[in-house]
Amino acid sequence: MGLLDNLKDRFNKAEFTVAPNKKLKTISKEFMETFDLTLAFYKGNQLADGDLTLNQLNQKTTKEVKTNSGESLKIKGSTKVGDCEKMFDAAFGVTVQVKDKKGEICVPNGITLGQAARGEYK
Repeated sequence: MGLLDNLKDRFNKAEFTVAPNKKLKTISKEFMETFDLTLAFYKGNQLADGDLTLNQLNQKTTKEVKTNSGESLKIKGSTKVGDCEKMFDAAFGVTVQVKDKKGEICVPNGITLGQAARGEYK
C-alpha cells in the first residue's frame, strides 16, 4: 500500500467516450471494469434507470444534460472521488456518485479512485 500503490494509480488511465445514445448501465459497466467501483447516475434525487441513455435522462430531469458535449473524460486512479464526480457534472451535466464495488456504500470524496478500489477508506 502507500507510495507504490499511489504511483501505480498515476499510470492507471481510463478514457470514456460518452455518446448520447450510450446507456447509463454501459457507462457504469466500463467504470467498474476500469476502477472496480460502481458509478451511480441520478435523476434529481432518485437513482436513474440504467436502461436510459444520456438523451433520455435529459428528458426526465430538470437539470440540463449536455448530450452534445464534445468533451471526453480522462480519469486516472489518482483522481480524487469528488473530483471525478465534478468532472462528470462539468462535462455532461449529470450527477454521479462513486460507490464501492457492490454499489452499497458511497466512498469518501477526499480519497483517490485507486484508494477507494483498494478499500482504504474503511
